[in-house]
Amino acid sequence: MARLMATATCTAFRGTLEGSGERVGQRVLLERVCFLAALSQKLTGALVAARWDEESLEVLAAGVDERGEALPSKGWMAMRRLNWPQSLTPPAGVYVPDRVRRGVEEYAARTLRLALHRRTIVTAVLATWPADPRRRTEGEWAALRAVLPAGVSGPEIRNRTRQIRAYLSEHGKLPAGLCVLEGPPQVAPLVVLAAMDRQQVTLARVDEATARLRVKLPLRAAPATGRDWAWHVIGIHLPAAVAPDAVLHTPTLRPTPAGRIAVDLPHTRPAPATKATGHTVALGFDWGVNTLLTGTLGRLTGRGQTRRVVTDGRPLIFDATVTSAALHRLRGHREHLAAKRDHYQALADGLGSPHPAWGDHLDRARVLDIEHGRVCARIRHLNQALAWAAARWAVDQAAALGASIIHLEDLTTLEARGHRRGNARLSGQVRGTVAEAIRHLGARAGIVVITVPARGTSKLCPGCLNTLTHHPAPDRLSERGWKWAHCATCRLSMDRDHAAARRIVSRGLLAQAHTPRPVGRGLTRSDALAAVELLVAPIDVGNADSRLVSPVIPVETGAPCLVLARLREIVVRDRRVAAAAVLAREVHLTVGVVGAEYPLGVPAAADPGPQVERPQARRSGMHPA
Repeated sequence: MARLMATATCTAFRGTLEGSGERVGQRVLLERVCFLAALSQKLTGALVAARWDEESLEVLAAGVDERGEALPSKGWMAMRRLNWPQSLTPPAGVYVPDRVRRGVEEYAARTLRLALHRRTIVTAVLATWPADPRRRTEGEWAALRAVLPAGVSGPEIRNRTRQIRAYLSEHGKLPAGLCVLEGPPQVAPLVVLAAMDRQQVTLARVDEATARLRVKLPLRAAPATGRDWAWHVIGIHLPAAVAPDAVLHTPTLRPTPAGRIAVDLPHTRPAPATKATGHTVALGFDWGVNTLLTGTLGRLTGRGQTRRVVTDGRPLIFDATVTSAALHRLRGHREHLAAKRDHYQALADGLGSPHPAWGDHLDRARVLDIEHGRVCARIRHLNQALAWAAARWAVDQAAALGASIIHLEDLTTLEARGHRRGNARLSGQVRGTVAEAIRHLGARAGIVVITVPARGTSKLCPGCLNTLTHHPAPDRLSERGWKWAHCATCRLSMDRDHAAARRIVSRGLLAQAHTPRPVGRGLTRSDALAAVELLVAPIDVGNADSRLVSPVIPVETGAPCLVLARLREIVVRDRRVAAAAVLAREVHLTVGVVGAEYPLGVPAAADPGPQVERPQARRSGMHPA
């Protein structure tokens, strides 16, 4: 049984002084937490800036001290082993307990250790700097990959190359390293309580919905002695995401811009053990804009060269049209507010303080800035709700259909082109949050999440691997478009995202032997492109004359079946959506979908009579309240 760790963000509203029993309201409690957070930020920033050089980062990357012993995993212990906190001096007249110093050193060590990964990439890029940084040759790529550690993605290389190129164009020379390329990292005002022991903080769970946090907080901004620190007992209401059997760990305190005290509470709970290989039933999902997720079910059958992925052909669609429209409207409103704010600020700067209208322009700019922040917060909250709703829907679909693995399209290298409306819509996507949420919820349900390369998923036909053409609709195949995919070789005709989902699930299932072990956050890549494409067996469609032909292999039998589709139109939310009513005239075959069977045809000797419709696509969507 594995352990799953997550962080729940709670809010502390009030507390109690342990010695006197005096109740401390939210305003006073926030003020005292801000005292400690500001002190931690100041000391951590000074320690990070003092050790922001290539020599210190090299020592930290080596992982050994002066005696050759390995550094501890705990940051504050590693810092003290290297004698780095000796230069850390609090402000004059301020008393800082040793446990608070531990939190400062832990925060600084985490910040510096996070920079080691960036430093490794920058060093490798500088060592193999290409003649044309905008386009590397195959030899330059091979040299770069040889010095880079395993697992470095293309976007990381691209972003660091652009950063170095900007420095080169500004200064006329390459930087000596990361510490020259960047300044010391900025630290946030927060308190890392995990490095402190019982002399500074304790945490106990009262019941299923409540926990009690005891922490020493300063009573004033500049505590002079130990008497200026007092124990505060803070009650924390646990959200429903924290299971009753979860083990709570020491949290992190941070004041928010909204005037709240956020308590980032880590917790662990038992989770089923998972593996990256040996799966036979999977769900593959393709990303979209209005239809955020489009998926399909796949089952792996056969052995060796006869292996193939079969599907029942039903698309699973998470429709986010209404929410996407609301987000698009809010983004336009945000840009309008930002333009007006900048306009009034420019007017005020041009007039100067003696002008009578100077103060009015500043007041208007201040009001617009506040409203701009509120709209941004609303966009963030709506994006968060949309992402977790889509993730919950995807995991529920996988659990209901008996899938043990979910394959997601890897779009980490995708970036906006910088023109037209698609730029804003693409930039505002929440794919990263959705993928992280699916990974977390899937781990709780014992479902593995694997990312597969996106190359060729929308370009190639899932039935014969020939190039697809894309059109506006199935009845407009003579026009160029985007939404509908058509294959001139096997006559496949279906929704573009549905076809891509079929390619994703087949690529993931057939390339399990090439899938690396889960590392880090648990999202891994399945990179065997050639093997997957060669193992996908084409399906002979004969002399079918219909434009809407979908090659589907029944799951139970594994034999090819020609499925003719007749187009019909249905109305969904005042939109006309093309849907396929699938008919079959082969021998009596059934498609098994883990717990349910869907008849696709009638016996060959029987009179066809009324045709049997295929189950319609499952659609799900969310509507803002």
